[in-house]
Amino acid sequence: MTWEQYCAAWARLHGGFDPGRASPLVRGWVLIAYRIGSWLGGKRVGPTAVTTAGLILCWCVPLAVTAGRPGFVLAAVLVLLAALADGLDGAVAVVTERASRLGYVYDSVADRLGEAAWLLAFWLAGAPAWLVVAAGAVSWLHEYARARATAAGMAEIGAVTVAERPTRVLIAVFGLLLGGVVAGLMITVAAGLWLGLAVVGLAQLAVAIRRSLAS
Repeated sequence: MTWEQYCAAWARLHGGFDPGRASPLVRGWVLIAYRIGSWLGGKRVGPTAVTTAGLILCWCVPLAVTAGRPGFVLAAVLVLLAALADGLDGAVAVVTERASRLGYVYDSVADRLGEAAWLLAFWLAGAPAWLVVAAGAVSWLHEYARARATAAGMAEIGAVTVAERPTRVLIAVFGLLLGGVVAGLMITVAAGLWLGLAVVGLAQLAVAIRRSLAS
């Protein structure tokens, strides 16, 4: 499958969003996933296996944090690897033409469970429980609202908000890295930033949903 064919197939699975016309950062990320996904597909690695591997990596993050500050760097690396796996499972599914509705649901559930593991790591590292729960709840509502709006007839993803999954990945990575220096404080700041951006993102999405479904 060529890059152009991949972009077209990827867009069909992501509300018409064409990665070939995206920002250099997004386009570069999808291009890397395409190339590695092509290699994995050639080795007959299936998308479900990649999703499962990413989920396992996510749940190793809290375990790494319990090792103390030296484990925070490992935890950050595990989040990055899990994020890479999250991009690769879709790439493998597209390249091997094995994309399915069941796989889409599994991938979405795995994403939410993985983020729950990162927030659990925040709590274990010293962030207040109420802040961690609130951050997770608003992020979940962000994704749930989009899914329900899509089911109700919203043709596209609605809006690319400030609280999309790549943002949550970056917050988790840098929060854990800085948490290794000032554990309780920086982890709390990261959880607060997660919550704040999630609230703004939910508001952005709500506006887009209203605009799409009210017309």
